[in-house]
Order: sequence, then structure tokens, then C-alpha cells
Amino acid sequence: MREARIIERIESLWGALPDSAGVVRGDDCAVLELPGLAHDLLITTDQIVEGTHFVWGRHSPRDLGRKALVRSLSDVAAMGGWPLFLAQTVCLPAKALAGDWHDKFQQGLRQAATEAGVPGLALLGGDVSSGERFVATVTLVGRAKPGRALLRCGARPGDGLFVSGMLGGSILGLRRLLEETDTDRRDAAVRRHCAPSARIALGLQLAEVPATAAIDVSDGLGLDLSRLAEASGVMAVVEQGAVPVFPGASHDEALSSGEEYELLFTLPAGTQPPEAHAVSRIGWIERGAGAWVQDSGGRRRLDAAGFSHFAAG
Repeated sequence: MREARIIERIESLWGALPDSAGVVRGDDCAVLELPGLAHDLLITTDQIVEGTHFVWGRHSPRDLGRKALVRSLSDVAAMGGWPLFLAQTVCLPAKALAGDWHDKFQQGLRQAATEAGVPGLALLGGDVSSGERFVATVTLVGRAKPGRALLRCGARPGDGLFVSGMLGGSILGLRRLLEETDTDRRDAAVRRHCAPSARIALGLQLAEVPATAAIDVSDGLGLDLSRLAEASGVMAVVEQGAVPVFPGASHDEALSSGEEYELLFTLPAGTQPPEAHAVSRIGWIERGAGAWVQDSGGRRRLDAAGFSHFAAG
């Protein structure tokens, strides 16, 4: 994937961090162990770009604000952390300053924090600029118990493989939003795409179990599971038909839909997931490599389809 190669190139140009930096690991969040702090710090940053992540006039500013924060909240949730504060930057074209568009975007940011159970999330600052297209970047800082942040690299043979919620709703909602001229904004799939939620409470409970590995489904189950398997050096096997499919979506869409923001995680054999959340066991971990689908006819590679900013590369 070209995106992965670009990231590898950036990392190679910067070189290794000095030991004194206190960085334990970087997945979707960097984990920092700093002297004198009672918790490890989690730091993540993400952005939404007009024309790449949304279409002007089809996505509402309030929903865009929600999603701008949920993208980062979900990273913290997947690490089993608690959000503390954020900084934001916005690039505002003239059309974003007309009327109350930008006010509604900011209201959506606040709404996402409240719905995630962190209404006291503090805004520390950021930057404002002008440009031809709207771009918003959110940098979020959270905390995790020392040494307890969930990583992608901990899955072991014998672990069970689980996912929260149902998958495929976001891609279904996006299709309806873009293809239908009179879209019902109350449609469940459209709301799933436009107004996702971050699984903060589930992530905190998984850190207590503890889960052996976790990642959020932001780019598609196939792609994100492949990342988890590669980081852990194991084979991940999904049982055909076990993936929970959002009503109206296809099984293939459930495997490839990005922007779901559900948690994909592994638990030691015999360990049960938290009962207060909708969670499905979809497979298991074996020795080997890659992500696979198991059915009555045998086993095939799970297509690592999903969202990539550089899919054409």
C-alpha cells in the first residue's frame, strides 16, 4: 500500500527517537511514559479534508464536527484510554465563513465529546487559516494506566477474535447519501456514516480485562485486521458468517467498510468480553501470518480492502 510506504519513508527520514523521549510505541496513538506522571499519555492526530473525507453540501457541518473528533476519540478508545484535552486547526474557505456553517461545525465537536461521555474535554488551542478547501485537524491527548495501553502487537495463538457493534453501515450510508437526491437524514445507515460514536467505555473495560490486542475499525475490517495480525506476528482467522452485518449492507461491505469506529480486539482463550456492550466473537488467532476467512470449503485470504488515501498508488 502506497500509504504504508509513505509512512515508512517518513519514519526512516526522521530516524529512531532517543531513549530519553519516553515513547513506548506508536500505533494510532503514541504512548508516552514520562517521569513524575501517574498515567501514560496517549497522543493522536487526525484530519478531515474536503473532497477526500466528505462532499460539500451533502455532509452537514455539525456532522463533520462530530466526525472530526470521533476519529481521534476512537484511536484513544482502541488503546483503552481516557481523553483529556485537544487542539484543533481549521483551514476555512470563504463558503465556510458564510452564515453559521463554522459555528455548527464547532458545535458538532462539542456534541461528540458529550456523547462519548467526556463533556469536560478541554480545548487547549490550535490554529486558524484560510484556503480553497475546508480542512480540520484534531490532536487529542489522553491517558492510560501505566503499562496498560492496548496495542496491536499483543495477539497470541489461541486468543479469541472479537468486534463490537455491526459493520457495513457506514459505507451503506455514504452510498445512500451520495446517490439519492432526497436522502432521509434520519435513515439508520446515513446516521451511522454521518454521526458515528467512539467506544470509549468499552476500551476502558478492555484495558481492565485485559485484552491482548486492539485496533479500531477505521479503514475496514479486512485492512485493520491485517494490520493487527502483522503487528502481532500471527494469523487471524475470521469465521464465515460470524461478522455482524449492519441491516441492508452486504457481507463484503461489512468486511471493507471504513469509518465504522468499532473496536476489533483479541482476548485470551476462555475470557469473556464485557457484557454491557454488543460484542461478537468472529474468529480466532493461530500461528502463521495474515488475515484469513474460514468456511466449510476451506480457508482463503481475507481481502485487505478498505479505505486508503492513496488507493491508486
